[in-house]
Amino acid sequence: MSEELKVISVDELKKIGQGEIVALPGFETGQQLVVRLRRPSLLYLVKSGKIPNELLTEANKLFVKGTAGVVGSAVNDPNTLVKMIDLLEVICEASFVEPKYSDIKSAGVHLTDSQMLAVFEYTQNGVENLKSFH
Repeated sequence: MSEELKVISVDELKKIGQGEIVALPGFETGQQLVVRLRRPSLLYLVKSGKIPNELLTEANKLFVKGTAGVVGSAVNDPNTLVKMIDLLEVICEASFVEPKYSDIKSAGVHLTDSQMLAVFEYTQNGVENLKSFH
């Protein structure tokens, strides 16, 4: 049972780099926020300095424990929650293709907690795991 493997083309890689259309939880109950997201490398964000040193501890917690683990530890340290939100904003900035996250913020729109957590979930596990957010 041998399947023939095919090397991916540069054109296919470019298409993947354009992201995919994803339905996030909406601002109102029963609505969806449909956007185009890509799944950035969080390790590359660290390496390139987009995740600053002061957020590295929280980034590590987020990768290892997930959002529930970090939010749970925020009970004892309110700064943890602030750092997690800062980290989620870095992830949103790197993930949004259309509209761009900077355009959303420039319009005075703030994503909801569930939207930001859904973006993080997408970056880690893809679109299939977002079903639990709807």
